[in-house]
Formats: sequence, C-alpha cells, structure tokens
Amino acid sequence: MLHTRRMPIASAQPLHAAIIDLDGTLIDTLGDFGAALAGMLDELSLPAIGADAVARLVGKGSEHLIRSVLAQVEGDPALYPAAWEAYQRHYLAINGRHSTVFPGAPQALRSLRGRGLKLACVTNKPQAFTDPLLRAKGLDRCFDAVFGGDAFARKKPDPLPLLMAARALGAQPARTLVVGDSSNDAQAGRAAGCPVLLVTFGYNHGEPVQAVDADAYLNSWSELDSTLGRLFPARLP
Repeated sequence: MLHTRRMPIASAQPLHAAIIDLDGTLIDTLGDFGAALAGMLDELSLPAIGADAVARLVGKGSEHLIRSVLAQVEGDPALYPAAWEAYQRHYLAINGRHSTVFPGAPQALRSLRGRGLKLACVTNKPQAFTDPLLRAKGLDRCFDAVFGGDAFARKKPDPLPLLMAARALGAQPARTLVVGDSSNDAQAGRAAGCPVLLVTFGYNHGEPVQAVDADAYLNSWSELDSTLGRLFPARLP
C-alpha cells in the first residue's frame, strides 16, 4: 500500500538523478552489524547486545555506533580506540556474509537507470565497507558514484553528502530524488532541497518511519514505479 504525505509535485522539469541509501534501504545489513559488534564486544570482554538494540543504534556512522554500543553495555569510554580497531577488523572479515538484498531492490535500480536517471549511493557506512559490500551483492555497477560516510567532512543528516553527490552526478538538488529508510536521510534530503521517499522496511533508529517528513513511503521496492508516476507525473524523462 502506498503512503503519501504531500500532494504531487508538479513541475515541467524532469528528475535527472537519484541518491539511494544503503543499510536498511537496499540491503538488510543488521546481521553484519550484529556479528561484527559481537566479535568486538567478546574481544573486549564486554556483554553482548541484542538485535533490537543494534537496529536502534545503526545509521549514524561507525564512530557513533561504537560509542553508543559502549554506552549501552556500560563500557569504559576509554576503550573506544580498541573497540574501533576490533570492530573494523571484525566487520571487514564478515562484510556481506550476514546480509541480504531487499526484494525488488535490483529491479528498482534498473528501472531508475532505464528512465535515464543518474544514480549515486550515499551512506554513512565507511567507504572501506561500502564498496566490497556492493560488489558482493552485485549492485556496484548500478551506480555512477558511491560515497561512504568518510567521503566528506560531514555525514547525513547534514545535507553536504547529498549536495556533493548531486554535483558529481551533474544534477540540481531539486531534480534529484533521495531514497532512504530514516530521519537521517529525510533531514538531509529536505535540507538539500531534494524530494524524499522513505522505505518502511528499514531501521530508522527503531522508530516508526511514517512519523518522519517525506513525500511518500514505500512498503516494498515494487511500489517505486507507481509512486514515481503519482508523485512526479511531469518530472520523469
């Protein structure tokens, strides 16, 4: 079922590009996060955390995740350097093994490209994790550009990554669709001046994504084409 918040955005100017989030949007990576964090916590002799806690904490970059996990298990903040090193090592070792592409995501990306849109993946995940994951899942060739969380001076929800990605794609922000799963994506998109779609099957820090300001919500990737037709009837090539 399609959920929309705003009236269709009428414009004679077509969409030229789309910027897509990764974790919780294209790929369900909670298993990877959980496995890497479990290895890190065990190595530091700290208690484990559950999947629900992981889902609440992911999305704001690895630095924020590790500090939040240490706080969650009442670990000494001074452990952060060791935790960071352990997490990086464990994540690189299992990257992609416990994750799955959301149904319909590859087809949706191909549909966007078929419409003539340039595509970028913009994520708060480090570039060293992002590139191998996209390759492993066969999604890397769908994108004209890929930017990890360490590509720019600031991460989402700051608009900088989206503005820089739109520039790299040669598109104006107002003609660049943003698709994500969280308030980070929506806030960055709104601040950048982009139309925003949010998927409902992602993480959003454990909160209902329908409470976040967006132009529409997708319950599955199969709804993308009909949603674009309803929201942007005059804006597709």
